[in-house]
Amino acid sequence: MILINVKWTVKPEYAEQFPSLVKEFTDAVRQEPGNIFFEWSRHLEEENTYVLVEAFQDDAGEAHVQSDHFRKFVAQAPDWVATTPKIINVQNVPQDGWGEMGEIQPR
Repeated sequence: MILINVKWTVKPEYAEQFPSLVKEFTDAVRQEPGNIFFEWSRHLEEENTYVLVEAFQDDAGEAHVQSDHFRKFVAQAPDWVATTPKIINVQNVPQDGWGEMGEIQPR
């Protein structure tokens, strides 16, 4: 699978509404063939920062970046960000989704 993590520092005036701004894009990506997960979280320590964790089947990345909804989002996002997003992109991850962490089990 392809695993991608992106840190988004958004302009303060968009920080609270950012989840609604990215909702249409998020919903569309989650419907893509080959999408495994696409999850946003708000950073607990860095103000106005969100973290996107996404994964795709190995052959789905190109279709993702060529999609109309991706192009629309890329055109809109510069208005919302305070800095250039930071990305980690790892291909050929030998998993097909989330696995369980062996070190911690519920009591």
